[in-house]
Parts: sequence; C-alpha cells; structure tokens
Amino acid sequence: MKRSHIIALVIIAVAMAAFIATLADSSTFVDLTEAKARPGKEFKVKGYLDKSAPVEYEPIVNANLTTFTLVDDQGEKCLVRLAKAKPYDFERSESIVLTGSVNARGEFEARDMLMKCPSKYNEMQGVDALGVEG
Repeated sequence: MKRSHIIALVIIAVAMAAFIATLADSSTFVDLTEAKARPGKEFKVKGYLDKSAPVEYEPIVNANLTTFTLVDDQGEKCLVRLAKAKPYDFERSESIVLTGSVNARGEFEARDMLMKCPSKYNEMQGVDALGVEG
C-alpha cells in the first residue's frame, strides 16, 4: 500500500470514531417519569416553570445555582437544580428544555437549559406594521 492510502485510511478511521463518539454522547428527550426511573443517566427534558412554586437564586451564597420546579407535558413535577445563574426574564419563559440527570434524591440536576420566551411580537398584538393600533 502506498503511504497516501494508509494516511487516508487513518483519517477516515479517526473521522468515523469521532462521529460514533458524538452519537453515543447525545442525549434523548424523555418525560420526568422516565428520567426519574433511570437516575444518573443524562436526558433532555421539556417542560415549563411551575409558577406556583418558588424560584430560588441567591448569588451571594452560590452564584451558579438556581432551583425551581419544572412541570413536564404529562403534569409530572420535579425540583430542578440548575448549575447556572438565573437567566434574565426566566419567569416569563413559555417552555424550558433541560439537559441533565436525576440524582438519588429525585431532583433533576441540570447542566444546561434552553428557554423559549414570548416573542416580542406577542406583546405588540393589535399594533399594525406602521405602529398604529387597530
């Protein structure tokens, strides 16, 4: 075999290994019931903020911890410990996607969060393109 063929095969093997590692590391969407059934395994959970429960963020005590209650689409509730500061306008979020795992106490320990916030256009209902209320 020529040296160029060997180098090409090595590059292809490294690329395939990287692709397989990426697939193995990706987490899947589940509801809170399934996440609680498999503690320690990383999942993505979609839900919304339970506005009847408190959101706790004390930057003086721990600037990288926000706790709140998440409700999934089936109505299951879970205390969430987000390892990040409380996002701006968090209470106005429409839905939340968390990446993390359930701990031994049944709490969801989130390492990452994506929020869907109300569109600025929702606030402008009744205003036409020229800025005149109608």
